This record gives sequence, C-alpha cells and structure tokens, in this order.
Amino acid sequence: MILISHRGNLNGKNPSQENRPEYIDRALKEYDVEIDVWYIDGEFHLGHDRPSYRIDEEYLEERRSRLWIHCKNKEALIKLHGGYNCFFHEDDDVVLTSHNVAIAHVNYGAMKSTIVMMPEVHGYSRKDLDGCIGICSDVIRDYE
Repeated sequence: MILISHRGNLNGKNPSQENRPEYIDRALKEYDVEIDVWYIDGEFHLGHDRPSYRIDEEYLEERRSRLWIHCKNKEALIKLHGGYNCFFHEDDDVVLTSHNVAIAHVNYGAMKSTIVMMPEVHGYSRKDLDGCIGICSDVIRDYE
C-alpha cells in the first residue's frame, strides 16, 4: 500500500508547518508527500489556501518520484502535467493524477483501487481500506 504524508504531516495536522519545504523534506525521508503547488507569474509556490513559499522547479524535480502534486490553480496543472505526478480537483468525488492513479476526495470515502484521502476524518477501520492502493493522511504513521 502506498503511504502518503498530507502536506508533510506525520502525526497530525500542523498548519504552521504544512507545505514548508523543510517540513516536506523531513516527511520525504519516510514517505511520499502530497503537496499544494501554485504557479503564478512564472514562479512556483507551495501553500494550501494561498501561495506561501516560493520554490523553483529544481526543488520539484529533485523530489519528483516521491511527490503527489495537488495543483491549486490551472496554471500549475498546465505547467506540471506530463512530467510530474499531479492532479487538480475542487469537489470532484474522484480524480485521476497525470500518472493515471485515482484519488478519492476526502468527502467521498474509501473506494477500492484508489488513494483514499484522510481516512481518519471518517473513522475508517483497516478493513474499510481493504482494496485501496494507498492512503494520504495527516497521521500517516498510524497506517504503517
């Protein structure tokens, strides 16, 4: 099963650190990481609700194989699609990444053959997650 740290979190939400490059790098030592990326005026930024931390494409390139990139604007999707494992969604139940992996929205629930987002939000048991190909969570260590 693929285990993915949500925004660099390992043991719970930490809004003041989420999407910070150093925080992501710590999580990457153990897990893949889902990050939030914006592309504005020719520059990449990390951040959930707004672009908060400027990064360069080299940062993404060096970590490419372990990142699940949630494109926060269409410009980021256009720029990253084709080379990176990225996706864009708003309230869609399920989306496909550019690498053809299905991700189920946090409000959709556990679905076989998908990456399940934040199963802890709904209190899913391990049995509920049978058949899922992965989990993306703020408490990813709980799923080892």
